Amino acid sequence: MTSLEDRVAALVGARPVAWEARAGGYTATERFTVELDDGRRVFVKHATADYLAEAVRTEHRFYADIAPAYAPRLLAWDDSGDWPVLVLEDLSDADWRVAWTPERIDAVRALLRDVAATPPPTWAQPVRGFLGDMLFGRWERIAADPEPFLSLGLCTREWFERAYPMLRDAANAAPVDGDALLHLDVRSDNLCFRDGRAYLVDWNWACVGNPELDLAAWLPSLACEGGPQPYEVLPGAGVYAAALAGVWALSAGLPPPETAIAEVRELQRRQLVVALDWARRELDLD
Repeated sequence: MTSLEDRVAALVGARPVAWEARAGGYTATERFTVELDDGRRVFVKHATADYLAEAVRTEHRFYADIAPAYAPRLLAWDDSGDWPVLVLEDLSDADWRVAWTPERIDAVRALLRDVAATPPPTWAQPVRGFLGDMLFGRWERIAADPEPFLSLGLCTREWFERAYPMLRDAANAAPVDGDALLHLDVRSDNLCFRDGRAYLVDWNWACVGNPELDLAAWLPSLACEGGPQPYEVLPGAGVYAAALAGVWALSAGLPPPETAIAEVRELQRRQLVVALDWARRELDLD
C-alpha cells in the first residue's frame, strides 16, 4: 500500500518534510499542513472511512468546478488509493482566531452574499432533497422517543409536550427552497480571515436553496463564541430557529458516531441551547 507521504509527493512533485495536524470539522478526516522540500506548503485532507471519502469527493468536485476567490485553490487530487487525498492551498497563515468583532461579522455576511451570488455547480442538489432529513421531521422523531433530548436537561417534559406542536409546525415551515449556492456549514472552524476578507472551507455540503438559511445556520455557533444572539442578527426567524433546534435536539443526547470527534455532542448541545432559546423567544413558547 502506498503511504500517504508517497501519494502527496507524487501529487505535488516534492517530498513532504514536515506534517502539522490541523484541527477543524466535526469528523475524523485527517487534515495536515505539509511543508515540502522545495519550500512550499500545502494543505492535505485524507479520508479514513467510506462516509468521509464521499464528503471529500464532493468537496473536490466543488473546488474543481467553481474555484471561487473566497475558498482555497485546488492543487491536486488522487482517488486511486484506499481513500481519496485532496491537496489545497494552505491557508494556515490566515487568521483563524475566534474573535467576533463587528468588522468580522460584517466580513462573513459579505462572504455569504458572495456565495449566494455564485452560480452553483450543475450537480448541486436542492437542500430539501439533499439534507431534508436533517432539517425536516426532526421534532416528530424526537416526540416518538423524547428521552435522549430530555436527558440534556434543557426543558421539562411538560414544557416539551406543550411546545412540541409549535416547534414541529414552525420547523416544517422553514423557507429553505431557492436557487442560490449554499455552504450550509458556516462555523468558525470553517472560516478564516486575510486582509479583512473572510474565506470559507469544507464545501462537502454544497447545495442550492434560500441563502437566508446559510446565515441562520451560522448564528447559533456565532452566539456560542461570544457574538450577538441570533434574534439580534436575524429577527423574526422563528421557523429557522425551530428547524435548527431540531437538528441538534435529535442528536445531542446520543453517543457520538464513530466518524465524528469525541466532542461533537457537546458542541451540538451548546448550539442547541442557543437555538432553543431563539425559538422560545420568536415563537413565544414560554
